[in-house]
Amino acid sequence: MADQATSLQTTPLHAVHDDLGARMMAFGGFEMPVQYSGIIEEHMAVRQDAGLFDVSHMGEVLIRGDRAFDFVQHLVTNDAANLYDGRAMYTVLCTPDGGIIDDGIVYRRAEDHYVMVLNAANTERDLAWMHDHNPMDATLQDISRETALLALQGPKALDIAQPFLDDDLDDLSFYHFWKRSDGAFLGCDDALISRTGYTGEPGLELYVPADQAEHVWTTLLDAGEEHGLKPAGLGARDTLRLEAGLCLHGNDITEETNPYEAGLGWLVKLDKGAFIGRSTLQEIQEEGPERKLVGFVATERGIPRADHMLQSADGETIGVVTSGTQSPILDAGIGLGYVPNDPRYTEAGRPLQVASQRRSFEVEVVDPPFHTEH
Repeated sequence: MADQATSLQTTPLHAVHDDLGARMMAFGGFEMPVQYSGIIEEHMAVRQDAGLFDVSHMGEVLIRGDRAFDFVQHLVTNDAANLYDGRAMYTVLCTPDGGIIDDGIVYRRAEDHYVMVLNAANTERDLAWMHDHNPMDATLQDISRETALLALQGPKALDIAQPFLDDDLDDLSFYHFWKRSDGAFLGCDDALISRTGYTGEPGLELYVPADQAEHVWTTLLDAGEEHGLKPAGLGARDTLRLEAGLCLHGNDITEETNPYEAGLGWLVKLDKGAFIGRSTLQEIQEEGPERKLVGFVATERGIPRADHMLQSADGETIGVVTSGTQSPILDAGIGLGYVPNDPRYTEAGRPLQVASQRRSFEVEVVDPPFHTEH
């Protein structure tokens, strides 16, 4: 265990988390805060007021050059032709067999300048994949270590950030971003203010230089105190994203899953031209996926956990839970899992069972998000 602890990377805010008394854990090769005051308290702060997350473990790669656009089009399933300076898009990278290597966000800073944000545990492998599949000879630069990422999320998030920006945040649309330099945002040399997030709430993701992250974190936390802002860890981040029905790579999406079965077919733009995995994905789209990722809510006491079995109402094993937790909003167990692509198991309202080695309990299929409509 000691060897593992010493091999873990830390974010630029590690000392701040120690000062706040955060409980730390290993995640994606980093030592990260899982909670401060408590997962439920932090979760509810984000749903009702605001929470501030350190997600600086995420990877960032610059993509530049005359054919940067062509490379992005070749690499991902979504259509970068819909991007313009200041716009971002969510997308996935797939293998030639249609498996999801990773999901992430692509930002267009200029015609020849993009930034791709990747999951921490996958960054090194993703970067190698990008280098190996770069016939356009685009310039790739890993800027993960010099970049810190803070996520300010919740109904009051924009109010907290607004005093530190000259422009009205109401004018910043979802999946758009602003660039700020020369100290225009909290003294940062360079900052990217993005109207994105992973909680199902309004908010911002703030990319700032690593050596200026502590100042940004402390300033925002102090300014947000009167708004109910709390530091929030990865525990609340996971319960929040699951209530919002958002996939986690490594659980709900992997190289063994394709976008269509994961409910991410809207990210696949077959008509944009050639890209890695296109021919396989076109076949899946035409034939229909064999299975489907569904959401479900427990109708009796029980908390779904990853790798629990999903069963039909009569007890036949039909699939597996990929993510599960106790929803603080619903005060009930919720989860995601794969079942055969059959209306008997995928239609909202259908009864299923979740089974562990010890017991089983009943659940009902529900269309996510869980926290806004149910």
